Amino acid sequence: MAEGYKTVKGYGTDEIVIKKSRFIANVYPVTTEEEAVSKVLEIKKKYHDARHSCFAYRIGKKGEYLKYSDDGEPQGTAGIPMLDILKGEDITDVVVIVTRYFGGILLGTGGLVGAYSQAAKAGLAAAETIQMTLYRLVEILTDYSLHGKIQYMLLNKGCKITDTVFTDKVKITAACLAEDIESLETDVKDISQGKAEFSAGELFYG
Repeated sequence: MAEGYKTVKGYGTDEIVIKKSRFIANVYPVTTEEEAVSKVLEIKKKYHDARHSCFAYRIGKKGEYLKYSDDGEPQGTAGIPMLDILKGEDITDVVVIVTRYFGGILLGTGGLVGAYSQAAKAGLAAAETIQMTLYRLVEILTDYSLHGKIQYMLLNKGCKITDTVFTDKVKITAACLAEDIESLETDVKDISQGKAEFSAGELFYG
């Protein structure tokens, strides 16, 4: 499997109502803890009249930075269940904030766990989860006679050709799976009998 991680495509929001209590989920893509905290404060300000705005975030390509808060709800009934969903679905670079407006009927600890979990899932669905894959830009300088063969090989390997410049030679720029770079360089050398120039550039997620 290609190296990468799962995150959310963009901002998403959804709301569920359980026994007259409103649970409003707001989900944001974030890349730093500062950004996550800023979104939490933004939501708390927006819903300043609500009893609780609980959150969970998971940041880092391996989800190594994480935090949660029950924000006044019974311990373990809001933040941890939401964090468990992020871990279970292996989603990172995301903050989930669920705001609750109390409807007058107590839900109990089990009911709260279920409600916050359900709201978090609804928010994540609205934000859409996407798989980010690690790519590397490569540049190949070759003779015109080999352009077609090298281009075919790149496309066959799943590379995306981003630019082709024709001068006295042909310079092909392509985005390829980072894990394929060594085998691509070998293939280019084999096809061109060592005449084509191959260079690997920056890594990026896409």
